Amino acid sequence: MATTTTEVIRVRGAELVDVIKRLLREGNVRRIVIRDRRGRTVLEVPVTLGVVAFVAAPIMTAVGTLAALAVDWSIEVERDQSRDREQPTP
Repeated sequence: MATTTTEVIRVRGAELVDVIKRLLREGNVRRIVIRDRRGRTVLEVPVTLGVVAFVAAPIMTAVGTLAALAVDWSIEVERDQSRDREQPTP
């Protein structure tokens, strides 16, 4: 059974793009939800390991546009904890 956790990351402006890029590179992220400062969902992206490379460019275009529109964002990240346990420790 997969165990998931949710984390909220608060970012400002251009940080949004950098944080989303970092999250897409991680192997344990299942879903990313971007919310505006009022808590409204602006973009919700399910992330699967095999699809990340295929959808990364359009996602980053949308995220870059969002970053230019407003200052305060929150990113809700759903992580698969069982995937963390499977990855070898360096």
